[in-house]
Amino acid sequence: MKRPGSISSPILRIVEAALLFVSAIFLILHAFHLSADFPNHSPWMDWAKYTDEGWYGDGAIRHFQRGHWYVPGDFNPAAALPVWPLLEAALFRFTGVSLTAARGLTVAIFGLILAASYLLLRRWQNLAATPEQTPNQKPAKTLAPAIAVLLLAVSPFCYVFTRMAILEPLLILLTLLALLAASYATPEQGIEPTSLRNRLQQSIPIVSLGLLLPLMVLTKTTAIFLLPAIGWILWARAEYRIRPFLRLTLPAGALAVVTWIAYYALIIRPHFLDDYRYLFSANAYTGITPGTALSVLGDTITDGLWIGNILYPLALLAAFSALILRPRLLRNPLIPALLLWAAGYAFFLAYHNNLQPRYYLVLAVPLTLLIPIVFSTLWTNPQPHSQPLSPLRRLATATIVAVVAVLTVTDARQTLHYVRTPDYTFTTAAAQIREIVSADHTHNPLILSISGSNLSLMTGLPSICDDFGTMDLAVRVRAYHPGWYVAWNQVDDDKMDALAPTYHLQRVAAFPAMDDPERNLLILYRLDPAIPGTPPRRRHKANIPRLLQTNFGQQPSPIQLEH
Repeated sequence: MKRPGSISSPILRIVEAALLFVSAIFLILHAFHLSADFPNHSPWMDWAKYTDEGWYGDGAIRHFQRGHWYVPGDFNPAAALPVWPLLEAALFRFTGVSLTAARGLTVAIFGLILAASYLLLRRWQNLAATPEQTPNQKPAKTLAPAIAVLLLAVSPFCYVFTRMAILEPLLILLTLLALLAASYATPEQGIEPTSLRNRLQQSIPIVSLGLLLPLMVLTKTTAIFLLPAIGWILWARAEYRIRPFLRLTLPAGALAVVTWIAYYALIIRPHFLDDYRYLFSANAYTGITPGTALSVLGDTITDGLWIGNILYPLALLAAFSALILRPRLLRNPLIPALLLWAAGYAFFLAYHNNLQPRYYLVLAVPLTLLIPIVFSTLWTNPQPHSQPLSPLRRLATATIVAVVAVLTVTDARQTLHYVRTPDYTFTTAAAQIREIVSADHTHNPLILSISGSNLSLMTGLPSICDDFGTMDLAVRVRAYHPGWYVAWNQVDDDKMDALAPTYHLQRVAAFPAMDDPERNLLILYRLDPAIPGTPPRRRHKANIPRLLQTNFGQQPSPIQLEH
């Protein structure tokens, strides 16, 4: 018998197919203009677009360009975060090193994010509307999974950041897969006599989870803030009982810990301990104090509008509905898990107080999934034979449907604008730098730059970083003898102090690139031998706005702030 207020199954299947078809079109659009700049004049000023695609793929880039991935004394994040460069290395073996290939891999990962999101919501769909139902029962179909996929696919925020070869998309995918694996765990595993085949099948979710957890942490260490969400799904699968919960968590946790310890003991400790420690020491900064806690928390919440001016308030309304207005919805284990995912990562953002837009991508996915799974309960009656929807619920349903429709159209238009108007200022500048450097056979082609790894990814020129590394910059310069220096807008005093004893900086060319007032002119200097007795030119270092600080040491020092 059809439920009152529900949509007939054939119509629902047609609508769902249409939504998924539109989502597929927008996913394909993500693959257009892969070498284009991060959209200029966008609402998101994030310095990752100058650096992170190269930094975190440097292990793979250097492996194919130099024959070895490790450069002693330079910035080597692959020691602590090896998963992404290993994936890129597997891809580069077939495609060669290129920006297009790296970004294509990220787009493919975004496609898997959409698929995993659909499967996760389909796994738990409608449980809030029918709390007497268990995960092993076949739920009534809703459009919530397809709507969630559509909202992610058309999102301009997701478009700009899931086209960058950065760590966040892979972390999101692994988290979704871990939630899926946890949702199939069975607490009866190992306590009931059964065939070997059944025991092996029952162990697959636990083994998968035990491998996914260290992969998450080795992709991005902030994954530890997402573990409570996965733990809640296991708690729900254990029917909220301690002993079954331990039967699920202990084997998965033990495998995860053993895997991580094996990596640390066999690879990190004997070979790359300094680089491993450096990554954590450089990222140990926190800007939150008792006196600033409230303002930091307020900034963390309000900056969520980067996700979307309509989507973010709608997601907060969904969270408020689940927590306060309709706590019965929390009986669906996925809803608390998504709330814990968002809250856990928001806690990291507030603690770190380095509110970069790209970090909010990890929040955007659970908040987006929350919208359809919560609001779909408005038009789904909890009992099969209940009365038709009340006028108030009909009005609420119509309002939410209208808001979601406006949100979808607005986001789709913005995303289509970015697709139709690509810029190539950064890649064009990189190509011109390659021509100049390649034509000069008197200087070492090695480039020194904070964006050096990105330039290596785009041009194939070798590089070292002028900002991060276990070796002091002056020592690194003397050790590697770079022939060129690439700066954004000006040469900072600390960089000049390191270069001046050895080199005279000869400005060769400047290329307008990107739109950030702090970094919109890429300047190429040739590093000639220093002229004895010539004092270096000093340039005042510009203050860096707090919201533009990067996560590895870009925070202004007290001395800089006094200026």
